[in-house]
Amino acid sequence: MTHHYDFLIIGSGIAGMSFALKVAAPGRRVALVCKTTLDEANTALAQGGVASVTNLAVDDFDKHIHDTMVAGDWLSDPEAVRQVVTKAPDQIKALLDWGVNFDRTPDGSFDLHREGGHSEFRILHHADNTGFEIQQSLINALRRNPNIDIYEHHFAIEIITQHHLGRIVTRRTPDIDCYGAYILDTATGSVDTFLAKTTVMATGGVGAVYTTTTNPLVATGDGIAMVYRAKGTVADMEFIQFHPTALFHPGDRPSFLITEAMRGYGAVLRNLRGEEFMHKYDPRLSLAPRDIVARAIDSEMKQYGDDHVYLDVTHKDPEETRRHFPNIYAKCLSLGIDITKDYIPVAPAAHYLCGGIKVDLNGQSSIRHLYALGECSCTGLHGGNRLASNSLIEAVVYADAAARHAVEAIAHTDFRTDVPDWNDEGTRHPEEMVLITQSIREVNQIMSTYVGIVRSNLRLDRAWNRLDILYEETERLFKCSKASREICELRNIINVGYLIMRQAKERHESRGLHYSLDYPPAPRHEA
Repeated sequence: MTHHYDFLIIGSGIAGMSFALKVAAPGRRVALVCKTTLDEANTALAQGGVASVTNLAVDDFDKHIHDTMVAGDWLSDPEAVRQVVTKAPDQIKALLDWGVNFDRTPDGSFDLHREGGHSEFRILHHADNTGFEIQQSLINALRRNPNIDIYEHHFAIEIITQHHLGRIVTRRTPDIDCYGAYILDTATGSVDTFLAKTTVMATGGVGAVYTTTTNPLVATGDGIAMVYRAKGTVADMEFIQFHPTALFHPGDRPSFLITEAMRGYGAVLRNLRGEEFMHKYDPRLSLAPRDIVARAIDSEMKQYGDDHVYLDVTHKDPEETRRHFPNIYAKCLSLGIDITKDYIPVAPAAHYLCGGIKVDLNGQSSIRHLYALGECSCTGLHGGNRLASNSLIEAVVYADAAARHAVEAIAHTDFRTDVPDWNDEGTRHPEEMVLITQSIREVNQIMSTYVGIVRSNLRLDRAWNRLDILYEETERLFKCSKASREICELRNIINVGYLIMRQAKERHESRGLHYSLDYPPAPRHEA
């Protein structure tokens, strides 16, 4: 079956949903596709909040810009940084209009938090589950909009380009066009053709490529892998942010996140002997940027052979702690940990991708009529390391820019009428699904062991050799198999793992989130 839409949005986090809400209007056909349900997205798990300058008495755009550049180790694109920071307040208003409730003080002003790397209190939040509040508010707004068709349990297999029309497409091919995507209905197993004047990738991150992650397990880098296979530009994949403080509870996947706002609130890190240690690594102590804190924890764990450290908030007022962090308090208490009395066991976990599909200030990728938004995109905002709570606001700011640009562009864009249907003739369902599951575990192990917080040329070479074997096996299996979510996700995480590893090999320095034993760390530029 073939569907025709003005806008095809793949992904249902804050980026995809806010774009859909901004372009939806009478006379425009909008489709939003997600591979499970609307509420299973990284957005829903974001605890900390949204960074924006709102308290002009003490804060300003220049401070936020400077903090972002410092955290990104001066690899951030200054134009992208300025765009996000200066347009953030307007997009906060958009979130409020969609029904998002941020916590306020008794006088009605925003109750602002401060997180690592920020020089001022500028984080808007909803208790300690800001992402969930945003996700539910946008879902409600989405379902009320009659101009948006929602396709849950639909999985994008490939974007459609000239390649599917019989043309040879390489990375040197000028003017590659996107005409839509082939979408698998996971309930029926059928693959439909979705033709679109504009296609938007909003597929989130890549955390499920690693064994330990705070991401939902749907975060398999699907959009990035699809665009890479279509010869689009992908950049900065070596910059994987490991959140320093995921709750250490063996067997949990994903890991429960202990928000950075808790360290902004006053929590301190201790090793298993109860000793504070951040003074050995950075003068900002527990409020240093995430890359420094994650490496410090990794160093302490390796020094003593420990598998976790502690986060200590016991010195704070118990009632205030419970009020600020009700979900963390409840989660830990369910495991026998009273955070007002007990230390919280934590360890780093793969959390956020700073790179992805390279886009311009309008969110356009190198492939025409294809935009990328949210975590799967590389806007240049984050540089070598994302500043805490900059990601949610980036998603809305770029969704707004892309929506404005795309609405104007569709007036000059026609549907292709010569796109063939998905061809699965001669394929069959794999008889041993256990092999796919085992291969995913192998990729997770390779990435966690060799392409983690600390890397080296030897480790990256080992990752290359092992991933190459899995790649060849998987491509052979894919060519003879019926399309399924399982085989497609395996293919995608192998592609994404390869990109992370290859671009890590190409960066001959330790910078931002990429730390190599073979290259001395460059001096950090703090001003």
